Order: sequence, then C-alpha cells, then structure tokens
Amino acid sequence: MAWLIRPNARLLLSAIRPLRATFDSFHCSHFPDLPDRSVCSFPGKWFRSKAMRMNDVDDIQSGPSSSPKIIRRPPVSSSEASSKSLGLQEFTGSKVQNVNNSGERLDLFDELKRRFLSFKKHKYLEELEHFQTLKEAQSPKFMVIACADSRVCPSTILGFRPGEAFMIRNVANLVPPVESGPSETNAALEFAVKTLEVENILIIGHSCCGGIQTLMSMRDNGDSSFIKSWVTNGKIAKLRTEAAANHLNFDQQCRICEKESINHSLLNLLTYPWIKDRVRKGLLFVHGGYYDFLNCTFEKWTLDFKGSSVEERGRSLVRDQELWC
Repeated sequence: MAWLIRPNARLLLSAIRPLRATFDSFHCSHFPDLPDRSVCSFPGKWFRSKAMRMNDVDDIQSGPSSSPKIIRRPPVSSSEASSKSLGLQEFTGSKVQNVNNSGERLDLFDELKRRFLSFKKHKYLEELEHFQTLKEAQSPKFMVIACADSRVCPSTILGFRPGEAFMIRNVANLVPPVESGPSETNAALEFAVKTLEVENILIIGHSCCGGIQTLMSMRDNGDSSFIKSWVTNGKIAKLRTEAAANHLNFDQQCRICEKESINHSLLNLLTYPWIKDRVRKGLLFVHGGYYDFLNCTFEKWTLDFKGSSVEERGRSLVRDQELWC
C-alpha cells in the first residue's frame, strides 16, 4: 500500500512548493497584518487560525530562511490576565502600558492618585477643621458659571477653597433665558439662589473660546448639532457684535463677542423672577468676569441693575469695573 501513497505524496509536495515560494516572497510572516485580498491570503488565514490555537505564540517573524520563525512567550499569569481584561495593552519600547477603551493610558491615574494623596496630606489634614465643617452643610457666597474649557479652572484662577463657590460649567459659559426651558445651568441656578441663597453670581468668560468661535461662524443653513443648538443661546450677542464690529477680522470679532455674550447672559439672569427679585432687593449681585490666559489678566465688572433693562432692547450698564493684571 505504501508504494501507492509515496508517488502521490511526491506529486502533492511538488504542487505545494511553488505556493510556498510565492508565500515567502510576499513576506507573510506577520499574520495579523495580512490583507485578505493578497496572493498569500490562503496561507495567511492558515497561520492565523493556527496561532489562535497556540496560546504560547507571541509573534511570527521572518528568519534567515524562508520558513517563519516562531517566538514563544512564557505562560500568562492570572494577574496579567486580569489586567488585560480591563483594557488593551500598548507596547512602547520595552514598557507595557494598559490602555482603556478610550485609548487613554491608565498610568495617568497613577498621577491622579499621587495628586489626591498630596491633597489629603497637605490640604485636607492640615485644614481638617474646615473640612469637618463642610460635612454638615455648604454655604457658598458665590455661584460661578464658567466655560467647560480645560484651560479655565475657576478654583485655580481665583483660588476658591472647597465650600466657597457653587459651580456650573458649560460650553461658552452661557445662561439661557427662562423661556428656553429647563437645562443643567438654570437647574443649578435655581438650587444656588433658592436653596443655598448665594449672594453673588459670577459669569466667567475667557479668551480663545471655541464655543464663541462656533457661534460666530454659524450660518442659517439648517446644519445642527448639540453644540450649535446650545451656543444659539448667544445669538443676540453675535448679532450685536457683527453690527458693531463688521469692519474687524474674525478673531477680533470673536474677542468682542466673548465679552458681549457675558453681558447678554447677565441680562438673561434677570429673566428669572426669583433672581430679579433678589437683585432688586439688594440680596443678590450679578457680576461678569473675563480671563485672558494669553497674558494672564482678569477683568471684573458688576451689572448695574438700575441702569440695565432686559425689556428695553436688552440694555446693560456695568459698574465697579476693574482689571487685575
């Protein structure tokens, strides 16, 4: 029987040999990168399925000969397996870094952990009495509405301690009028004014605001997104800016609108009856602030309630204007 099989085996080998040469010529040693439509797609699929069944295969590399060279790795420990279940692994040189589904390196949290422990040691424990008081209740003097921009942190810029400022941050630090309906911003305002009874509302804008740039570049073409729908709350500020500064370039107009939108939001605060009533009685003051991080200056002003009017063409007057530099 063997004499019948042996000639057929020779014929089979002679038929496979040209395919193997073609396979080697296309350097199909790294099976994960094989394009399905290449000449070596069939052997590539074989190597893929073979490697999937070999838990100890880490990579396949081309050796000095035409046959692939298999690099073996040690067995995976249970701790490594559990870490891999939390995210992918990224190889940077000889260092392996865990990466989550968003592509963020998990070692960033090691830095956050270090900062938290530093805060606990140098802030929390050193000011323990202050933090113990905050356990009972909060009584902030400020309600701060700031932009969500990562470069604009009110606590860092103005040095707010925990418990001093109740904050809400949104794109372009906008306050919608009361008729626009519920939003996170006016919900926070309601809690701050009615429950916490803050004495000051401070709206902080800033230089190079992406939200204002989006607002100024918008056209009435029906194109909409969550961001565009939101920044439409500043449309009146945009129209006023374009009317007063149409001779200026786009960047200059944006800078003007960054401040104009703050004043427009200050007037929008007065559309809420429970804010307007407290401002009229002198129990609440509303302020504007502008942080220019290009040269680290801060402008502050207070809305003059008696000289401002929402109904009368949205007129706003300010007082106590200062520049901190």
